Amino acid sequence: MAKVVGSYADIIVIRHPWEGATKVVSDYAGIPVINAGDGGHQHPTQTLLDLYTIKKTRKTIKGLKIALWGDLKYGRTVHSLIFALAKLGADILFCPTPGLEVPEHILAKLVTEYGGEIERPEAATPAIKAGTLPLDAVYITPGSPHQLAMMPNISIQIELKAGVDALYVTRAQKERFTTAEEQEPEGRYPVVDKKMLKEKGFKETLIMHPLPRVDELACELDADPRSMYFKQAALGVPVRMALIALLLGVKETPQPEADTTPKIDYPIYKRGFGVRCPNPRCVSVQKTETKYLTPEFKIVNFKPLTLRCIYCEHGFEPKYVASTDWHEGRIDTKKYHSAQSHWARKIRPEHLIIFDSEKEAQAHGFKPSHYAQDPHKKDNE
Repeated sequence: MAKVVGSYADIIVIRHPWEGATKVVSDYAGIPVINAGDGGHQHPTQTLLDLYTIKKTRKTIKGLKIALWGDLKYGRTVHSLIFALAKLGADILFCPTPGLEVPEHILAKLVTEYGGEIERPEAATPAIKAGTLPLDAVYITPGSPHQLAMMPNISIQIELKAGVDALYVTRAQKERFTTAEEQEPEGRYPVVDKKMLKEKGFKETLIMHPLPRVDELACELDADPRSMYFKQAALGVPVRMALIALLLGVKETPQPEADTTPKIDYPIYKRGFGVRCPNPRCVSVQKTETKYLTPEFKIVNFKPLTLRCIYCEHGFEPKYVASTDWHEGRIDTKKYHSAQSHWARKIRPEHLIIFDSEKEAQAHGFKPSHYAQDPHKKDNE
């Protein structure tokens, strides 16, 4: 499909429920591909207009405090926005609906690849419980003068008192909920309305929303001068016009400053067997796609062994490891081990084989070592 459409058009704009679908299309199309939203993964053009809205109003993004509110688990707009804000030097306050917190693999990537710190307030601290924002975590950008590591709750309280520059509200992405999540009670957090925003810290806060809204944002705020969401939508037109002009080469653009963000050269794991992405929404696990897509992962950590799918960027810790350098002429050395054992770090990446179950390892002729069940055994046991 991507090859055929790529031969008809100059640009493909795709929105798809499978996470990573846009990457697949871009791999095959041969023309520029714009991601208009792939499942709960990313929505980069929304982020461009969000950034433009903030920059146009506040003149800068560096050093601002941006609060993200609502469904931070499945909201693709906030996933893209998180990395962009971090790259541009903003502090991020995570204010999720209970049970819809930012996935841990996103926080891990945020700290590893963008620097900074993640701090979590102690839930039992009365000052935080009495606050107007239901904080789950705070991302502090690198080089920020904050000392959260020393006095996290006191520092967070000071940050809230100083005010929030923008509050980014999102709806519950119910189309992506699990059955259990669908049965959760409504109204787990209050609606964002004028009553909530009467606190001094919200006096000049920009109220943003990617739209459409459901009932998480009161209509009474539509006429409030702090509300930016209709302006956001309007700015999507020139932002996307500029993107299309850039991709078509019809507009000369100044060269951006050199990107100083450190690049991490992760080892790639791609064997086509043994392990697959555990995200059921990932394009790489869909039956119609597995005939030509080979699961591929970045090895982002060895302690513990952690993989990140190149399609949906879902991070996870696999169960078992083995080595291609097993034989030495003896079939009895063909063993698999727990991925939590020292073998996950000892086996060289080019020899590493990863399995997501013992059944899979045994199907490929491997037998369990004494590290398969007890990863903490010592070498001399």
